[in-house]
Amino acid sequence: MKKALMIAAAAAFVMGGVMTAEASALGKCKACHNFDESKKVGPGLKGVVGRTQGSMEGFRYGSYLKAQHAAGAAWDEASLEAWLCDSKGVAKAAGGKSKMPKQKVCGDKAKAAIAELKAL
Repeated sequence: MKKALMIAAAAAFVMGGVMTAEASALGKCKACHNFDESKKVGPGLKGVVGRTQGSMEGFRYGSYLKAQHAAGAAWDEASLEAWLCDSKGVAKAAGGKSKMPKQKVCGDKAKAAIAELKAL
């Protein structure tokens, strides 16, 4: 019985570490964004997946997000993954500019961050 409890406790500890590692992908976001709907330097991230890009009132978006907003483009998983990895590069490739600093959250870390954003 003690052995089973020890195994269960160890598994919970390991899973807690995995969850912490995934949550750390959003760590860089905390500096400018809240994880609810309230504003900070940047817009709140709750509900960002599916939201029209550049649509929150009260922000001076760069030319790229202004154009995306005018086009009705929404934040889907692919656009978020590209943005988290290289926002400046995404904007520049489309002939625009971004006010968001580079985050360099790419690959599996970006996927983990997006999964967490979807859960907000």
